[in-house]
Amino acid sequence: GASSGEHTSIPVLAVDLSSDPLRFQVDDAHTFALRPMTEGDFGDIVRWVNAPHVAKWWDEHRSPDQIATYYGPGIRGEDAVRYWIWEVNGRSVGFCQDYRISDHPDFALLCGRPDAIGFDYVIGEAAHVDRGLGTSLLWVFLRDIVVPAYDGAMELFAAPDHRNTRSRRVLAKLGATEGIWFDEPQSDGGV
Repeated sequence: GASSGEHTSIPVLAVDLSSDPLRFQVDDAHTFALRPMTEGDFGDIVRWVNAPHVAKWWDEHRSPDQIATYYGPGIRGEDAVRYWIWEVNGRSVGFCQDYRISDHPDFALLCGRPDAIGFDYVIGEAAHVDRGLGTSLLWVFLRDIVVPAYDGAMELFAAPDHRNTRSRRVLAKLGATEGIWFDEPQSDGGV
């Protein structure tokens, strides 16, 4: 509570925007924060993308050198992708990114919406998975970071693997609608 003239507010978080009525909550047990990714986070990112619950869906950029090569340009401002670290109660638990689809012609071709804002996300700490925290983390990210950064953005776009039911459920709980599923060609000839 507030004392000696201080005012504190606990943000309202989405719980399920696919339901009727829409469900929101206040979570006074968790503080959610985002901060820009730095090179100091690369050790956590290597560990996270190699964790079994992530590696199943995030099958690239696993070595420390690959992480530095892939994320370094963005955190130095040499690439239009913005990278963020998710924190729960002051502990780094995952990361996310946002970008204009039109800045990536291959993505624009695949999704057909170059005016959309793309985003990707990972909860890397296994202890924070399947606790409802992903919905809150993604809600705070989209509401407080992504939407205000892109003036006039009318659509947000995420492309999890269609077999990733956990990720699809989080998106549904935030009110997302599924579009067309597509196979994204990979450099090794797979999709």
